[in-house]
Amino acid sequence: MSNLRIFAVNRKKISSLHYFNNMCSSKIRASLKRVKLHVLLGRSYSSLPGLIGNDIKSLHSIISPPIAKIRNIGIMAHIDAGKTTTTERILYYSGYTRSLGDVDDGDTVTDFMAQERERGITIQSAAVTFDWKGYRINLIDTPGHVDFTLEVERCLRVLDGAVAVFDASAGVEAQTLTVWRQADKHKVPRICFLNKMDKTGASFNYAVESIREKLKAKPLLLQLPIGEGKAFKGVVDVVGKEKLLWNPNSDDGKDFERKPLLETRDPKLLKETTEARNALIEQVADLDDEFADLVLGEFSENFDLLPAEKLQTAIHRVTLAQTAVPVLCGSALKNKGVQPLLDAVTLYLPSPEERNCEFLQWYKGDLCALAFKVLHDKQRGPLVFMRIYSGMLKPQTAIHNINGNCTERISRLLLPFADQHIEIPSLTAGNIALTVGLKHTATGDTVVSSESSALAASRRARREGEKKQKGNSEAERLLLAGVEIPEPVFFCTIEPPSMAKQPDLDHALKCLQREDPSLKVKLDPDSGQTILCGMGELHIEIIHDRIKREYGLETYLGPLQVAYREAILNSVHATDTLDRTLGDKRHLVTVELEAKPMETSSLLPVIEYAASVSGDLSQASREAFENGAHSACLQGPLLGSPVQDLAVTLHSLVIHPGTSTTMISACVSRCLQKALKKAEKQILEPLMNLEVTVTRDYLSPVLADLAQRRGNIQEIQSRQDNNVVIGFVPLAEIMGYSTVLRTLTSGSATFSLELSNYQAMNPQDQSTLLSQRNGLS
Repeated sequence: MSNLRIFAVNRKKISSLHYFNNMCSSKIRASLKRVKLHVLLGRSYSSLPGLIGNDIKSLHSIISPPIAKIRNIGIMAHIDAGKTTTTERILYYSGYTRSLGDVDDGDTVTDFMAQERERGITIQSAAVTFDWKGYRINLIDTPGHVDFTLEVERCLRVLDGAVAVFDASAGVEAQTLTVWRQADKHKVPRICFLNKMDKTGASFNYAVESIREKLKAKPLLLQLPIGEGKAFKGVVDVVGKEKLLWNPNSDDGKDFERKPLLETRDPKLLKETTEARNALIEQVADLDDEFADLVLGEFSENFDLLPAEKLQTAIHRVTLAQTAVPVLCGSALKNKGVQPLLDAVTLYLPSPEERNCEFLQWYKGDLCALAFKVLHDKQRGPLVFMRIYSGMLKPQTAIHNINGNCTERISRLLLPFADQHIEIPSLTAGNIALTVGLKHTATGDTVVSSESSALAASRRARREGEKKQKGNSEAERLLLAGVEIPEPVFFCTIEPPSMAKQPDLDHALKCLQREDPSLKVKLDPDSGQTILCGMGELHIEIIHDRIKREYGLETYLGPLQVAYREAILNSVHATDTLDRTLGDKRHLVTVELEAKPMETSSLLPVIEYAASVSGDLSQASREAFENGAHSACLQGPLLGSPVQDLAVTLHSLVIHPGTSTTMISACVSRCLQKALKKAEKQILEPLMNLEVTVTRDYLSPVLADLAQRRGNIQEIQSRQDNNVVIGFVPLAEIMGYSTVLRTLTSGSATFSLELSNYQAMNPQDQSTLLSQRNGLS
């Protein structure tokens, strides 16, 4: 009877929670049913934390945790350092999954695309929301492959902190440098996790030294490994002077014990830890004045008496100031060291309110959010990921897009859990949300509650700007910085199976472009073919595969082409006259201009006006001249590639009254093309930074092969038992290199590529290329 009474009381508690918000409750129940229906590959997911089980929380704390308890973090690293495996372990220990996913088995939560599961790589960044010890963590797993650099860039834009994962046997690798530079650009505080400590050749000291030397960062050693390689069995917590040992018989790594280091049991380990802790205290004291005063005042005689909490608070401040990076270690695959990493995320990485965003003061608590990613779902349509900076987001409300200058309505609001989504009634500042119903919002757009809210913020920004005498326009101050989209380096034609399918292909490409701004699609004006421009071979291959799987179109790709550019070598003058009569109107324009090469690199032409014409030109005529110059530079005279590093000076522009601006632009474009044809020209080709990791046995054939590919070797470094070849190689020579390298080294070597710059081709290579293009060779 008493059991029944307890059951009834518990039911009453649960039901009162469920009716806490009637609409919200029914939506969550419905979405939980949906989650159960759409579970992929038989993985078992826990429900929303707190709704089921012993730990019953209020719905309010689940949906809107206090802002100080929120952590928006990303996991970033070189390809194959173990980002996705680390994410899987984090989700498992936080209770969001009930079984461990494995990249090799293709059943991970965040790699949910078919291409990701087949290749064992991350292509899209996936957002996951979970709780850890009272903290709400929004985690984003990002790609490490250079073709998907933009994915990393647009996620770092909205994060408050990041975990940089390193392979302990390799230390800092090529793509690690790239993502680290991106994090520096967005001023993201980060902590380092030295993964794969169980791998043969793993070296804690080597990895720490590479962080110090290559990333120019100051590592704070918060942990030391107990053993390396096959002998790795746990870590030492330097701050608390404790050792953490994982049970070797445990399958999932949940079972570990934390023991204080004692003189009697571990004299050597205790001595090492004490020395490391003293060094850590001195390091932090050098970087943080408040902590230095505390240490020199109360604890100058004996550092051992310094409480761990005081040291942790100081490390948090130093991490936030980005003057140093905390370093932890472990092995995600062997389930060791992940729980302390989660503790470090909550202790040392900042909450949204600790990140200083200047623009928030203009909004005074009104809604301000940034759309940082768009996905297309077949059932729901476009899904837009948003980071909320201030105010609250609710479904069935209208929002104003400042970039697109349009108003749209959010139909539903979801909490992202990789490709599982849970419906919620509202979300507050600091969180990452997923919105349904926005048809026009694209990556990098700033979203506010209404147009009047944007105008009010604009007035506040203008008043403040006048006080500080700042020159930038209020529109710029209101817009959150979007994402810089890199120029594509590869292109190829794409054809539908039949002309009847062309509209379907156009729709598929439009959807994919909204998801991935680094993919460019253009129409060849001569042949009428659709041209696909991407960041690399893998990028274009994945897009082709997605069109086939997601849109059911068997498309045909033409051969991959390299995106060359053109430049001129000398200064040339040209004059042109356009005389047309359309209807009863005469359009007459005469243009005289000069085109000359520039020292600095610029993709767009630099427009200049001679003193004789600068005062007489109207704004409309200036715009028409600039439009004509820009359109002429899109197709150069040699290969039809864009012309760069060009300065155009207007010397004379005579316009007959009534002449349209379109005619002015057409005349300028024709005149500039005439000038470009007269000039001496050269082709610029993309040059790639190449890094090949190869064993000593295969070093000679790899170097011989690179010499044949017009490669320029900068240096050869030693890394444990391997050699790392660093150099430059033209992109045209590196197509299909992965297959050749596998053959040469019996599959033992790896390589990474990154665009360095555009470089002039030598005359012999240029004439060979032109002969090939003209069909003469």
